[in-house]
Amino acid sequence: MIPYGRQSLDQADIDAVVEVLQSDWLTQGPTLERFEVAMAARVEAGFGVAVCNATAALHIACLAADLGQGDLLWTTPNTFLASANCGRYCGADVDFVDIDPLTWNLDARLLARKLEVAERDGRLPKVLVAVAFSGQSCDMRSIAQLATRYGFTVIEDASHAVGATYAGRPVGCGEFAAMTVFSFHPVKIITTGEGGMVMTNRPELAERLRRLRSHGMTRDPVHMDEPSHGPWYYQQVELGFNYRMTDIQAALGLSQLNKLDAFIGRRRALAARYQAALTDLPLTLPCAQTEAESAWHLYVVRLQTERLTLSHREVFEALRAAGIGVNLHYIPVHLQPYYRELGFTSGDFPEAERYYAQAISLPIFPAMSETQQDYVIEQLRRLLTTGKA
Repeated sequence: MIPYGRQSLDQADIDAVVEVLQSDWLTQGPTLERFEVAMAARVEAGFGVAVCNATAALHIACLAADLGQGDLLWTTPNTFLASANCGRYCGADVDFVDIDPLTWNLDARLLARKLEVAERDGRLPKVLVAVAFSGQSCDMRSIAQLATRYGFTVIEDASHAVGATYAGRPVGCGEFAAMTVFSFHPVKIITTGEGGMVMTNRPELAERLRRLRSHGMTRDPVHMDEPSHGPWYYQQVELGFNYRMTDIQAALGLSQLNKLDAFIGRRRALAARYQAALTDLPLTLPCAQTEAESAWHLYVVRLQTERLTLSHREVFEALRAAGIGVNLHYIPVHLQPYYRELGFTSGDFPEAERYYAQAISLPIFPAMSETQQDYVIEQLRRLLTTGKA
């Protein structure tokens, strides 16, 4: 089975992890700090705060933005559940903005229209989670301008976009978002096994993010309500969580970061081969967002189902039967039973629903060979041209 994505590990990664295992620190130690500093330097951000996974990163980013009961978070329906759930963890209400039919990212034009209505109704969002779907940023310039006008905080969920650029700068630099979240899950661009990080340029946010990831504790006298009792003393000053990343994970992340350019280069080469080989088929291929250069975490095509005799499911299952581990990113979040219980229904976000009825994620990962890719292309071409599963 050719998977849709997988990690790429080598002996240097193994050696980095073993070195930490043989050291005095296994968690919240010097390797973690080095990883945070290295990631911040790579993306031109002031600070990085590493946590156990990107869902935790989204949660504490929302808390650092003071999202809470009675507030409103908006995001895209075409994303993983965590981009919306992070708002619910904070007690906030969640709503969605439909996707651009070309880029499949949150549509900034629809966002502008929805904000006009929300301002009139007195129900503006406090946080917008802008998802860099498949590795490509949204129209972040327009979104940042709208944030300034309407007063909401932008969190870019760049779980797919380590190594991507927008407006000529690395995603995560903080030019267009107060905070940016990265994921280091094994199928992502680089991996720590599990892990995530929040990037920000604001020291007060970084300080609070660090406190929130570790039980809401502080040893800083500035934040205590009485003098320290001694060197052992700490106070819990707010409700926090145990979202810490280990030095073992950070060592793997540091080693992987050294290979980021090679990983991105290979992904872009594979994406270019797909773009050239599939252009004559009844497919809608990925379209570039203005100013964005994708990291190509995913390569998604949309079947032009009106031109096909096979159904979306039949194509998907035939590719799986041929040993190709295609996937589907994503089921629109508003159609999940939990969100239906909150009042959402079919037809609320029609473009995301059309996308879902047509999308297939094809394999793309750095270790994928051109022979494997040619086989994927050959099998997809056979299905779409013969109409036989």
